[in-house]
Amino acid sequence: MTDDFEQRNREFVERMGADDDLRHLTREWFAASSKYEYSYHFKWLGRPIIQFPQDIVALQEIINEVRPQLIIETGIARGGSLIFSASMLELLGGNGRVIGIDIEIRSHNRVEIERHPLARRITMIEGSSVDEKIFDRVLHEADGSEPVLVILDSDHTHAHVLRELEMYSPLVHRGSYLVVFDTVIAEMPDGFSGERPWSPDNNPKTAIREFLKTNDRFEVDRTIEDKLLITVAPGGYLRCIKD
Repeated sequence: MTDDFEQRNREFVERMGADDDLRHLTREWFAASSKYEYSYHFKWLGRPIIQFPQDIVALQEIINEVRPQLIIETGIARGGSLIFSASMLELLGGNGRVIGIDIEIRSHNRVEIERHPLARRITMIEGSSVDEKIFDRVLHEADGSEPVLVILDSDHTHAHVLRELEMYSPLVHRGSYLVVFDTVIAEMPDGFSGERPWSPDNNPKTAIREFLKTNDRFEVDRTIEDKLLITVAPGGYLRCIKD
């Protein structure tokens, strides 16, 4: 019975992914809801997570499957994502840890994260995720942890994300994931991002495309976005297929 259930789900997910009309409606809804800062309205254990609920569920499934000993996140914001990752590791047991990196960790956010009951699993590093000195600190903190899951959600420009992909991808081994958020920028109309430096031609998805031209260790896991439909990361769930 379980096999029948899973097979039926796989078939429907595949059909959803191939439904161009449904995907078009999804993009229209995404653009319309973003006018109201939809992703800002959710919290995880008290901290704003600034993610779509659908992507939170996808990350939960990935963490349960991979069972990482270390989750590296670029971009901290208000800390909800760090708390989410720490809570998943807490549920799985063991000594799993989270490293969060941000160019600026505002003092009030740091205070709230550090006072959280799950703070013992979290290390925060202030600085650019593509600074070699910051990366060396990440490597020191990682200290050979395995498996590693990487989540990129900081500066969304092509050059920055491409450099992050080049630097952090070697830490991810076969069976784990490198998740790149906000690839949806590539599918939004001109002017969607306002005065921010990213655009439909300069964003995380364009960086992924360039990265995958020369790196065969990763492939886009299309089944995740086909299942979610509503996601900030279409084409951004990269599964490592080679060590």
